[in-house]
Amino acid sequence: MSSPLPTLAICLTYVYLVKVLGPRIMENKKPMELRNVLIYYNFFQVLFSLWLFCEIGMSGWLTGRYNLRCEPVDYSNHPVTIRMVHACWWYYFSKFTEFFDTIFFVLRKKNEHISTLHVIHHGVMPMSVWFGVKFTPGGHSTFFGLINTFVHIVMYTYYLLAALGPQYQKYLWWKKYLTTFQMVQFVAIMVHAFQLLFIDCNYPRAFVWFIGMHAVMFFFLFNEFYKQAYQKKGRIGVTKATVQKGASPNGKLTNGHVTDSAKSTSHTANGYSNSRAADYYVKASPEDLHLRSTSSIKVTAGASEVK
Repeated sequence: MSSPLPTLAICLTYVYLVKVLGPRIMENKKPMELRNVLIYYNFFQVLFSLWLFCEIGMSGWLTGRYNLRCEPVDYSNHPVTIRMVHACWWYYFSKFTEFFDTIFFVLRKKNEHISTLHVIHHGVMPMSVWFGVKFTPGGHSTFFGLINTFVHIVMYTYYLLAALGPQYQKYLWWKKYLTTFQMVQFVAIMVHAFQLLFIDCNYPRAFVWFIGMHAVMFFFLFNEFYKQAYQKKGRIGVTKATVQKGASPNGKLTNGHVTDSAKSTSHTANGYSNSRAADYYVKASPEDLHLRSTSSIKVTAGASEVK
């Protein structure tokens, strides 16, 4: 904690490893089968997140000791204060353990899942949390950690179920709502942080903006992911149905040609959608990450034929 440089170096190394070096090393290798590793890893993350949530909560937020409206930083040596400081440091440490989310993608050659959102989210967080632990290890901004660890309990539980195998897919219908849950988290953090701009509270304004703008940035990134993953998927489903009926989405016949909207649903040779849908928040099940192609379109001289 004496300098931000080691944390910055680790974050930059992470980005280089998962975006450049890792994929290059794995290019001519077979994907690794890591099912058991993923099961144990996700189970560990569920327990770790649960412990962090309890520690942050019992150090203030869940005991009535902290005020949701305004909570200045306590720099004393009170035992409960020291407990919160330790919880903040372990929360900071947890951000490095989450690098394995991406490393497992690389080892399994799921490079298409290493999206901009994924790398930004994981690469920025340790550096951001370092400043909080260094200068404000307690008080108002630790609400971020409380909410975030709770979300991670739910999130890694989902990952764990996905890693257990196809027989658990029927229990994973709530993936869409997991992303919504993430966005609600950021809205709550925004409101909680920015309220200090309108009331008198002995808390650093710089960190109010720092935490609040992080929440704004991640909200819009996750919102863009949500639109790519679910709204576009919905449009693809409608387009496929209309193509099967030989009509364009506006009800007109295609006259033997595939409409532009139908072309947008084209799939790659491996059967996955060309859209970047759902490439972030599920690690274990490829079927749950991309829309499988159920039909291929063959254009004949006079009509569209659906196989």
